[in-house]
Amino acid sequence: MIDLAHSERAELPDVSVLRIGTRGSALALWQTERVRAQLAQHGYDTERIEIRTTGDIVQDVPLARVGGRAFFTKQLDDAILEGRIDVAVHSLKDLPTELPDGLALAAVGAREDPRDALVARGGATWATLPRTAIVGTSSLRRRAQLLRARPDLRVIDLRGNVDTRLAKLDRNPEWWAILLAAAGLVRLGLAARISERLPFDIMLPAPGQGALAATVRSDDAVAAEAVRRALHSRATELAVSAERGFLRRLEGGCQVPVGAHAEIDETTGRTLVRLRGRVVSLSGEASAEGVLVEPAATADEADALGVALAEQVLGSGAAAILRSIQLADVEPVSEP
Repeated sequence: MIDLAHSERAELPDVSVLRIGTRGSALALWQTERVRAQLAQHGYDTERIEIRTTGDIVQDVPLARVGGRAFFTKQLDDAILEGRIDVAVHSLKDLPTELPDGLALAAVGAREDPRDALVARGGATWATLPRTAIVGTSSLRRRAQLLRARPDLRVIDLRGNVDTRLAKLDRNPEWWAILLAAAGLVRLGLAARISERLPFDIMLPAPGQGALAATVRSDDAVAAEAVRRALHSRATELAVSAERGFLRRLEGGCQVPVGAHAEIDETTGRTLVRLRGRVVSLSGEASAEGVLVEPAATADEADALGVALAEQVLGSGAAAILRSIQLADVEPVSEP
């Protein structure tokens, strides 16, 4: 992330119109308009530019078969590097842990509920889902954890934007439920569709889930300072830095079955990060997880905590699980 410790004390930078790039889905547009509103409150004029990504174009192939780590980000990355936009707005969980050369993560917005939501027919809950119920998800992380907790479930692949996936549930009476990020449903005004927000014992979220991110060219201090002033949350930055450090050390894209969630505790007079991480085999039969609590005052320190927890779980079974995934030839790609 760009270091703006000095420039944040400077006067408002001279900028005419910030060009904000976004995907065209309803959720991406909501997120971008939220960022634009925050920028407007700080005196910045913006222009929205919609860009289609591979993930938007390819809708009929399971994500793990398409290939490429930047499934929902590459075209936005290219637009920044080519100077067609100044800022790209992302769901942070879609961003690879290593950004392309020339790009920087400039700001992380305050987090919405990071949990995964069960959207079930008739309002069924986790406890009332019948045996062998059909559950839809496009995520290997969610699939693996579903099977870890309920090996009887029949998990089917489900692609599409939020509204598309909800419509598929509604028109397939043999399906019992689908899994979606709670944050996306809340942001789209669809919280009433949530049957249950799954506890972390059942379903750890994707690293960064629920947080918004703004990327810029690494040499564009003006755009970086603008988004940092407008939307950056230090507490969220610390939490997601720990989660992404955990993921990066495990060498997995967001589609590998890795879940993580960090909480920030400042009640003791110092900043403590409590990180929980989990790795699950594709079948759900094997898993390794751990918890680490350490002080971390900076993003780098939080990242190091994530790496330390990854080392722990690698030594307690995660290494064998990840090897089995590599042998299964599952391509890690970004999770929607």
